[in-house]
Amino acid sequence: MAERSSHSVYNIFKSMELGPGAESSAVTAGSWLEQHSRSLGLFIDGKFVHPDDRQTLTVSDSKGENLCSILCADDDDILSCASSAAAGFKVWKELSDNRRAKVLLRLASVLQRYSQCVCEVCDLCQTPGSAPALVRLAQYYAGWAQLRHTLLPEWNPRGVVAVVMSDDVFFYSMWLKVLPALAVGNAVIVVPGVKMAPPTLLMAQLLMEAGLPAGVLNVVTGNGSVRVKVAQNNQISYVTYSGSKQDGELLTADVDSAVDGLMDAAFKNCTEWRWVVCVQESVYDAVVEKLKFRMAGMKCVRVSDECERGRVDAAVREAEQQGATLIQSCPPPSSGCVYPPTVVCNVAPSCSSVVSPPPGPVVPLLSFRSAAEGVALGNCRPHGRAASIWTEDLTLALETAKSLCVGSVCVNTHSVTDPSLPQSGRRESGTCTDGGREGLYQFLSASVPPPRSEPISLDYTKFGTAASRFLVPDGSDPSSVARSCTHLVGGKVCKAESGCSRAVQAPGGAVLAHCPDGGRKDVRNAVDAALKVQPGWMKKSPAARALALYSLANSLDKRKQDVAESIHNQTGLSMEEAAQEVELSISRLSDWAARCDKQNGHMPLLPHTGSALSTPEALGVVGVVLPDTKPLLSMVSVLGATVSMGNAIVMVPSEKFPLPALDFIPVLQASDIPVGVVSVISGGKDQLTQALANHNEIQAVWYWGSAEGRQFLQHCSPLKRLWLHCEEEEDEDGRKFWTEPSLSMQEEMWRECVVWKSVWIPTA
Repeated sequence: MAERSSHSVYNIFKSMELGPGAESSAVTAGSWLEQHSRSLGLFIDGKFVHPDDRQTLTVSDSKGENLCSILCADDDDILSCASSAAAGFKVWKELSDNRRAKVLLRLASVLQRYSQCVCEVCDLCQTPGSAPALVRLAQYYAGWAQLRHTLLPEWNPRGVVAVVMSDDVFFYSMWLKVLPALAVGNAVIVVPGVKMAPPTLLMAQLLMEAGLPAGVLNVVTGNGSVRVKVAQNNQISYVTYSGSKQDGELLTADVDSAVDGLMDAAFKNCTEWRWVVCVQESVYDAVVEKLKFRMAGMKCVRVSDECERGRVDAAVREAEQQGATLIQSCPPPSSGCVYPPTVVCNVAPSCSSVVSPPPGPVVPLLSFRSAAEGVALGNCRPHGRAASIWTEDLTLALETAKSLCVGSVCVNTHSVTDPSLPQSGRRESGTCTDGGREGLYQFLSASVPPPRSEPISLDYTKFGTAASRFLVPDGSDPSSVARSCTHLVGGKVCKAESGCSRAVQAPGGAVLAHCPDGGRKDVRNAVDAALKVQPGWMKKSPAARALALYSLANSLDKRKQDVAESIHNQTGLSMEEAAQEVELSISRLSDWAARCDKQNGHMPLLPHTGSALSTPEALGVVGVVLPDTKPLLSMVSVLGATVSMGNAIVMVPSEKFPLPALDFIPVLQASDIPVGVVSVISGGKDQLTQALANHNEIQAVWYWGSAEGRQFLQHCSPLKRLWLHCEEEEDEDGRKFWTEPSLSMQEEMWRECVVWKSVWIPTA
């Protein structure tokens, strides 16, 4: 009888020891690299190109050995790439939905045929990629390509889209952007990080084999300056970027499974994710003991370079100085690009290794008493891409998932992805929504996108700092006394904090009123009030929010004569036209009230065991700079859209025509909208735009104004959700936008009000 092995199933489960794994091979990947002499060029117009006299960058494998070289594109290469993409877009958008779908379906077949090569190249470059996941992604978006005009008939592709990535994201995440952009008819320029360049170039080659027309997908490689130059090219209509901002939180449950999940998530894919682990105090000691056992004897993990190793070691030493204790598989070597798997225990939530976890195999371990405290720990962090909840209580898991401000939540597992699940980045994890139908809209526009204009020479430090221009109007009549208005800040009607006001003139030049000249302090007060009331407003049922908006429409109906006179006096429109705008405003508020309980999430049908929920959630506090066009109708349109989904809103009315908005304040006060949900701050457009852009708690800014204002917001608010419109270019179209909005425009406005969260619940 053979001797019984000590590695019985019982012993393995008791010790949590991992069994031996199969050694990986890279023969197929090596053969592909040798075909290119281990020198990969740029992929432009459907083929590899090798321009002369280009700087090269070296791609290293996990052992630090040279794997291959890539080219660093220069200005001529980027120009050639953009021109090729523009020509490819013209061909690609004219193809039928069925022909585009066939290309993506053939890609799925090609990926299955070359799956081993794709996986090997990804592994060699330390950017793990799953060929089955990519196959599923291609098949899913082939379906959307087939149904694009059927289900999204009023939406148009943006044109040439640039997908810019760093090495700190999953290879799958790149194609979760590229394939939907292709599916809806865009051409794509991919700018990968250095490590991600070889598998990206391989995928581009496979797409050509699948029948993608030349120029529709181009790949340019290089350093950070190449990414900037690509983003600034005028032939590119839209740029989406994913960098090292992904993060997650881990809560407690079945201790053995949770520890096993942590080992897999934190130390096997440590270059892609920065985990912070929160463990309930009742099981904290048990988790620590099991981690010590599991980590014993683990080998050091490779980091990118000596500089990164230095940052990792410095963060660990800093935590130790603040009283933290370490669990390490072995002492850190004195030199080299490796570092041992490390868990930092008893660390304070304010420690820099928690607020901004270092790259590499380092995981902070925090403790909490109640589930509410654990949620608070997770939500106070600057990132919010994903979370994993480990608990045997499903009710607690769902309630916690609802409370966490992240885009994706997995219950008793981690890092589960499927292209049908939408997820939105929160805070510093980005502003895009990827996956599902919702992920398509970032590559579509409800109207034909205008051509991209040249950047304006703008001193960002001086934008919005000029003194008010209308404090003392010319030609005022000293014999008449204009009325003095107030604005609405945090539920209170008041003057501006500065004490200043500005004269508002009628079309003929007469002074109608003096309005508050709001500024940074007024915005601060409005946001402080909104932060207190918005969570409660968001938790109200959709039916309750609908009733509040119906009450607002009813309140406006009772005061429609006064508001119409305000529009007439301020804008010079006839009383008939002013009354029509008021009637449209009442109807628009009723429309948004009706939509409150009609816009719901869904339960996607997945090819995996388990269930998933996808739900839209409120953004938080939204800042809106309103246009001069239709001053009342534009205001109630954005108010209804944002408030219907549970957001709070800080509105800056038209600088030229502020009175209709200010005269709407009594209407607001007479409604059932909670105090503080809506603020109306009058003043200079540029000054208040600067204040909204610089306030950290404002999650999104909607802007109708000058090209300078749009450029300022793009420069100063890259982590806010921006919806920008140039009022100078849409005067007549802008009137139609408010008076006769299409279904796609209303859909776009609603989608700008929400973020998406997906919750994955496995059953096996």
